[in-house]
Amino acid sequence: MSPDERWSRLLEILGDRGRIDVMTAAELLGVSAATVRRDMDELARQQLLTRTRGGAVLSEVAYDLPLRYKTARQAGEKQRIAKAAAALVPPGAVVGLNGGTTTSEVAREFATRTDLAGHGNQTALTVVTNAINIANELAVRPYVKTVVTGGVARPQSYELTGPLATMMLQAISLDYAILGVNAVDPQFGAATHDEGEASANRAMAERAERVIVVADSTKLGKRAFAQVCDTGTIDALVTDADAPEELVERFTARGVDVHWVSPPPPPGRPGWGGVPWTPPAPQGR
Repeated sequence: MSPDERWSRLLEILGDRGRIDVMTAAELLGVSAATVRRDMDELARQQLLTRTRGGAVLSEVAYDLPLRYKTARQAGEKQRIAKAAAALVPPGAVVGLNGGTTTSEVAREFATRTDLAGHGNQTALTVVTNAINIANELAVRPYVKTVVTGGVARPQSYELTGPLATMMLQAISLDYAILGVNAVDPQFGAATHDEGEASANRAMAERAERVIVVADSTKLGKRAFAQVCDTGTIDALVTDADAPEELVERFTARGVDVHWVSPPPPPGRPGWGGVPWTPPAPQGR
């Protein structure tokens, strides 16, 4: 387990428990007590937890895991989801991207797509984003026109939120909105933990011709505090192969085009990724 993965897991445990001692953390993480002490000291230095005698407690600033510590979670799935989602956007489109680990991967896919890079200094894609890390990723690509909203930056997700972000998004038109969310439920729709993020993301969805939600299977069937958009607004959901079949059927029944992305096949065997899911044929008795 890498340091980033340990730190992410340690912060998750603290988020659930509020406090933890060194020996318990070492057992849960499968590492030595000395390693846990060093990890706790480093996270305390970054003000993500508060050290106590023999352990740590949750810091006030650790309300949500910062983006850099979420990156390692479901990393392979997020990269495959991002590749499939980016492939749904043709050259010449205007696409909105909100903040998040999966949408950051989508931005990297856009940055390296050969069909876009082939346009040289001509604009092959316009990306509107309220995420400053995504803007940083794309601004150096001459074939991507990068438009950034105003707003106040959230350190957890690098997203710009507030009235300035919403006002700007309400004044434009998008062909696609690719949204990363904290939860997506067949009944409740897509949602996030922070109401400020939800407001900006909702404005992005409202201005798009097509809304694509990118979410790994751990976020399906879950609900979060602030709704981004209802299920009827979602045109496509790109998720991984671990998505429960029952949940996928409930999304498709609500008119959502589900793209069920499989992992790479073993050597010598055919495979696929990003193919729209279709219900299995009824089995005879």
